[in-house]
This record gives sequence, structure tokens and C-alpha cells, in this order.
Amino acid sequence: MSTTTAVSPELVKQLRDKTSAGMMDCKKALVEAKGDLEAAEVILRKKGMSAGTKKAGREAKEGVIGSYIHFDRVGVLVEINCETDFVARNESFRAFVKDVTLQIAAASPSYVSRDEVPASFLATEREIAAEQVKGKPANIIDKIVTGKLEKVYAEKCLLDQAFVKDDKQTIKDLLNSKIAELGENIIIRRFVRYSLGETQAAPAAPAAE
Repeated sequence: MSTTTAVSPELVKQLRDKTSAGMMDCKKALVEAKGDLEAAEVILRKKGMSAGTKKAGREAKEGVIGSYIHFDRVGVLVEINCETDFVARNESFRAFVKDVTLQIAAASPSYVSRDEVPASFLATEREIAAEQVKGKPANIIDKIVTGKLEKVYAEKCLLDQAFVKDDKQTIKDLLNSKIAELGENIIIRRFVRYSLGETQAAPAAPAAE
């Protein structure tokens, strides 16, 4: 006899807060994902029920350029776009921009998203990872190499990094929750990070819409 995964109201609310999807849709996704919150969010996004998914294609040309200086030794500039000047002036949006500047200062990402990582860099990292586990069965090597590349993304890509104020969520999670809260598409377009003594700043290419 088949059993249905029990899903707590608290977990349903948590998914609802992250995605703005309907309560029943959230519950069904959580049951399908056997209570896995991240997997349930993916299910909703595939069905186009996540607020972030619905708004991701909308044009975002307003926004702000945020800045942060850390003890005169690290400086950050970041451009974050939204759809309207009204949201650009919103306190919650401004707080999000501030959080992103703090993240960049603390975690020193190289790129906004994994789409920007050069193929040549990934090929080198894949080659190094494969060499480190040379001699193991091919299927094991593939899993280990994939895992190591995920760690590279989590270190180098801003959206994949764990949020410095709450390591249970990534910057992408934070971005999606802000999109759901404010009801507009929001894009972290580009950033530059200066560190005292470096020969040049570490810029990130604009994110694709």
C-alpha cells in the first residue's frame, strides 16, 4: 500500500513565502518532493508557478548602484536592476542591495552567475578534479568531478554562494524571495570589488536577463 509523505503547515508556509505559489500547489510540490524544500521549489519553477519564474523574463531597467567600503580596505560597487523606480526606492529593495554588497565584500565572488564562468576555466577545473580521482570507476569519477565543480560554482559565483548572514540559503534564494516579496523582476547585473593593494579590481560581467 502506498503512503503519502506528511507535510507540515510550517514547511508549506516556508515554500509559499519563497515562491508566492498557491498553498495547495506548495503542498502538492512538497508531497511530490517527499518534504525536500529545494526540490519542491524546482518542481514549482518547472510548472511556472514560482513568482521568480513568472517574472524572470520581464524587463528590468530601473534600480540602483550600491556601494560599500569595509574599513578602507575593501570596496564594492554593484548594479541591481528592478522594473520600476517605485521599487528602486523601496526600503526592502535597498536592504537587499546592501546585503549583496556585504556578500561581495566578504565572499569575494568572481562572477554573478555560473553562466559567466569561462568554458576554459571549467575545462581546467574538470581536468584537475578528474586527475585527483584517477583510477576509480568511470561512474564514480563523473559523480566526484560533478561534485567538485558544484563546489567551484559555490565559491566563485555570487548567486550560488551561501548567504553570509544565513548560510542555509544562497544569494539566489535571497533574490527569489525578494522577487516574490516585491512583485518585480530583479537582476543582479554586475559588480566590481576592490581590495587594497591589488593591481586591478575584480569585475564581473553583466548578468544575462
